[in-house]
Amino acid sequence: MWAEDDFTLPSGVVRLGQTEPQDGYTYIMYHGTTKQAANQILNTGFRQSAGGMLGRGVYLSRDLQKASRYPLELPENQRVVIRVKVNVGKVKRIDNQYHPLRTTWHENGYDTAWVPPNCGMVKSGLEEDCVWDPNRITVLDFIQPKMQQPQCHSRW
Repeated sequence: MWAEDDFTLPSGVVRLGQTEPQDGYTYIMYHGTTKQAANQILNTGFRQSAGGMLGRGVYLSRDLQKASRYPLELPENQRVVIRVKVNVGKVKRIDNQYHPLRTTWHENGYDTAWVPPNCGMVKSGLEEDCVWDPNRITVLDFIQPKMQQPQCHSRW
């Protein structure tokens, strides 16, 4: 079970909405990873992935539920989510597998690619973002799963 602690948004940051990220805005986003990788990111910063659905970049989501699923193959207790703030720059909406800029959005002048929720590109139906330049991303903190307490049943 994942939960985000209540916190005050940093100045100039916008909370998640169902709308497309707006050019030049700064958003809170999340990146799911292993505890080991999270510590490395904290020490050396994010690096672009070699590829993926949207090509090279740093894969994030404004949806904590989406990020908390990664890495998919690991049990929940071995995952961590990094909360970041991101200036998205110029955003390109990529809403289908055959979009002409699906993997070349950056070469066409965009800083972030955005996959809207429920557009058929992501199995979970949750939004996804890909940020080209890791320098647009500032690590805020880590979120770990909150372990559910076992239920005690009395026989009295």
